[in-house]
Amino acid sequence: MTAIFTIVKRLIASNRLSFIITAIVTIFATSSGETVLSNGNYTWLLAGMTPFFFVFYDYKKLIHLGANKKDYFWGCLICYGFLAFCISFLNSLIHLLIDPIYSAKTVINMMDVCQWTKNGIIIAGLQQIFFLLLVMIFLHVLLSMQSHWFGWLMDVVLIAIISIFTPIAPLRSILGNFFQVIMFNSNALLHIGVCLLLSVALVFVWLGVLKKKTL
Repeated sequence: MTAIFTIVKRLIASNRLSFIITAIVTIFATSSGETVLSNGNYTWLLAGMTPFFFVFYDYKKLIHLGANKKDYFWGCLICYGFLAFCISFLNSLIHLLIDPIYSAKTVINMMDVCQWTKNGIIIAGLQQIFFLLLVMIFLHVLLSMQSHWFGWLMDVVLIAIISIFTPIAPLRSILGNFFQVIMFNSNALLHIGVCLLLSVALVFVWLGVLKKKTL
């Protein structure tokens, strides 16, 4: 357990560039016009950048330092859960305290767009946590695959899905319904349940990829 928390501290410390970029964008991002995106949504940048550092930088570094794959896995998973909570908390706080007094007439926060706030800010925060956790785990798994043939195959499959499903109405509807469930979903139990199940499924894929992964 000590080894895992040592890895967690190293992962958080090595991810400081993501923290700095996210903080700068969140604090200083400005938009003109009557309708603007909430600064709180820029905190989501951290969820998008972190897996890149964990996969392409921290893995090799930690393995060279003597960490084993199991501890690395648990360290990453704990970090993703912690970061999902922090991002959700900050965005919720900004949505509550700053968005209402912003100079623009309309401030768009993704928590509203995704219909999570229909359930109250606390439940919306929980929905945001599980959604961000799913995003980070998905990115980690996809990036980890890139050194293997099945990673390239997955890239082709994802590109094909976007390219084929988007222009064809019935397929576009299926794709839209998928995102309706995992993102634009006011049903908290369904949304959290689906995000959790997908996250668990991806974790098993992650473990399989990690067993094959080398330096």
